[in-house]
Amino acid sequence: MNIPIVFEDDWLLVVDKPAGLLSVPVPSGQRRTLTGILNQEALERGLSYQLYPCHRLDRETSGLLIYAKGKSIEERMADAFKRREVNKKYTAFVHGKLTYPQGRITRPIEGKSALTKYKVLEQRSNYSVVEVSPVTGRTNQIRIHFKYLHHPLVGEDKFAFRKDFALRSKRACLHAGFLEFKHPATAKTLTLRAPLPADMQRFLDEH
Repeated sequence: MNIPIVFEDDWLLVVDKPAGLLSVPVPSGQRRTLTGILNQEALERGLSYQLYPCHRLDRETSGLLIYAKGKSIEERMADAFKRREVNKKYTAFVHGKLTYPQGRITRPIEGKSALTKYKVLEQRSNYSVVEVSPVTGRTNQIRIHFKYLHHPLVGEDKFAFRKDFALRSKRACLHAGFLEFKHPATAKTLTLRAPLPADMQRFLDEH
């Protein structure tokens, strides 16, 4: 597959993950994952390192994903995520008009604290374009939090029923388009962006 590379050096590889592809294997045993594809390519090219994902994106979510070239770098990045030193911003399309143009969602997820900040970027006739900053990293956090607000993501079918909404999309409209963090080896600040993918841009153009 043609996976866009956004950043690469001796320690890290950051790619723009396409929607519909798992980041890592899941218990169901599906083997075709982005991690597997990238490591197979590295093997075929005769590269000595193995790539370790430093975080995850849902199958349906597109956008920036950080890989470490080696376990020690992966552990340093994992510590940075735990210390909340990685600034992440997503673009989401959510049903309806939010009551407040910006806010914080603090509903716990599976008994654990969770915090999502958001800001409305644009209001369309029956949906909102929202910049979302998850402070914590709970599984499906953004999708669960906007369902809690009664404004689920456009295309959501895991935490809402598509039939309840006139507006449709083939996937949950969520894109991880911005990352900023201190490089674990050089200590330089990296600011990385991935443009809105074609399917979400097409949705904007048509709705």
